[in-house]
Amino acid sequence: MITSRSTIQVRYAETDMMGVVYHGNYLAWFEVGRTQLLRECGVVYRELESNGFRLPVIEVGCKYLRPALYDDHITVVTTLAERPLSRIRLAYEVFRGDTLLVTGFTVHGFINLQGAPVRPPAIFREAMRAHFGTDA
Repeated sequence: MITSRSTIQVRYAETDMMGVVYHGNYLAWFEVGRTQLLRECGVVYRELESNGFRLPVIEVGCKYLRPALYDDHITVVTTLAERPLSRIRLAYEVFRGDTLLVTGFTVHGFINLQGAPVRPPAIFREAMRAHFGTDA
């Protein structure tokens, strides 16, 4: 299992008139967590793209438990629990201090520039092998 933590301060533009975070912004925060986790594993998303790979979202889910508010400091905990093969499933928890606000997940698949599914690149497989101990 791989876990990463990203800290975000809620900006005014991410809230409504009541100072409550708009629900769609959590998906952008999931992206922050995903790219941070990959970077910590040695996989820089920009390098994946420059080598002809894309990692689109093919499934997403989100459960809202409590709202985040303007100026909150939140932590996005991103977890990759299973060794990915052709798809990556990431789980997310969003906290304000010790209070769990949101849980969610995304599933991503590797594609090439033409949009066809492909096997993950060697750099990704090597990074996953280093963390999970088997070929990914």
